Amino acid sequence: MASQLPQATDDQPDSTEPDVTPLLAPADGVPDLSTSASEIAAAAELLAGGHGAFAVDAERASGFRYSNRAYLIQIRRAGAGTVLIDPVSHGGDPLTVLRPIAEVLAEDEWILHAADQDLPCLAEVGMRPPALYDTELAGRLAGFDRVNLAAEAQRLLGVGLAKGHGAADWSKRPLPPAWLNYAALDVEVLIELRDAIAGVLAEQGKTDWAAEEFDYLRAAGQAPPPTRRDRWRRTSGIHKVRNQRGLAAVRELWTVRDEIAQRRDIAPGRILPDSAIIEAATADPKTRDDLIALPIFGGPRQRRNAGTWLAALESARENPGPAEEAEPPNGPPAPARWLKRRPEAAARLDAARTALRELSQRVSVPTENLVSPDLIRRLCWDWERAGDDAERSDEEERRIGRADNPAAAIDEFLAAGQARGWQRELVVSVLAEALKPSD
Repeated sequence: MASQLPQATDDQPDSTEPDVTPLLAPADGVPDLSTSASEIAAAAELLAGGHGAFAVDAERASGFRYSNRAYLIQIRRAGAGTVLIDPVSHGGDPLTVLRPIAEVLAEDEWILHAADQDLPCLAEVGMRPPALYDTELAGRLAGFDRVNLAAEAQRLLGVGLAKGHGAADWSKRPLPPAWLNYAALDVEVLIELRDAIAGVLAEQGKTDWAAEEFDYLRAAGQAPPPTRRDRWRRTSGIHKVRNQRGLAAVRELWTVRDEIAQRRDIAPGRILPDSAIIEAATADPKTRDDLIALPIFGGPRQRRNAGTWLAALESARENPGPAEEAEPPNGPPAPARWLKRRPEAAARLDAARTALRELSQRVSVPTENLVSPDLIRRLCWDWERAGDDAERSDEEERRIGRADNPAAAIDEFLAAGQARGWQRELVVSVLAEALKPSD
């Protein structure tokens, strides 16, 4: 499980915490895996007989498969226990076979930990929450230093979850018993954890903040991700390629690799690493011997595919021009370039960041959760004083600050950027003061 919000990188619970009870297996044992349509329907009936919110989790095969589909779905409900659903091995249409589960899940709130990664793959099979509670995001709003599931369970419930198999290849069949045990434990404590962390937020006066965040996250998690037409330009290490012919080689190798990966449902990096693409693009080998002399290409698998990669490189030489123009940048340049290009914007950004850090300490919420860093960069880059004499279009007037009411302009800008109400209530006055001209 992961999150598009900044996340703690530690995996282990804090060993200095006293009175930690290791949780090695589910209290009721590991349930059987529901695989066939009839087993999945029976699991839905079991859940329907329970009551209250659903603890939900999903396991994918990131780094192993091209798709981001769910290969295991875990659900727990009071009065029903835990069910483990295999959403890929039933032999039917997933939307049809999994519909009984989706219909039951529509009855009440979902509790997830780091929901932003699980929601899209669950929506793909027709499962969408009517309401949402994210215990990881709740931990951030509560000001916890460590918000992984193990750390929160230890802190609030006094139980220790062992490091498990989250990065495993969950497309593997049959799933090993130890993996199923780990998967069941992922939802074992979520209902109790939700109640405990909700109490912390209530004591801090942040319940309404969390509700707004969860509503936003629920809507965002069901929207299709944006697509770029020039994804090959994001190849790791592409900055090392200095000429158009080399870029064309990256483009062709990336495109061929992506087609193979999609067809075989294998993660592209397992077909050919980015580093190998960059190496071939800069070396520009013309023969098979030249190609297999390069790192990685000399291995048995790449030797077998040498003709495929050589054909891609030849296509790049025949068509060195870009197949498409780079998409225009969406937003301001990297802040490191601001000092030369627009020093007044760099000063604004420094002032805004300082003010937000101070606010973050006062309310015990990370600055990244107070307001999107990208939104702050856009605000500081676009902000202009109303006293400037330059003529501006109506659109420019709408997006910049005005001397008569800068706070209203900031609020309008942040609202247009989907900042939530609680965020704007906290940061607008702080930003208005930080962006106030010094002269």
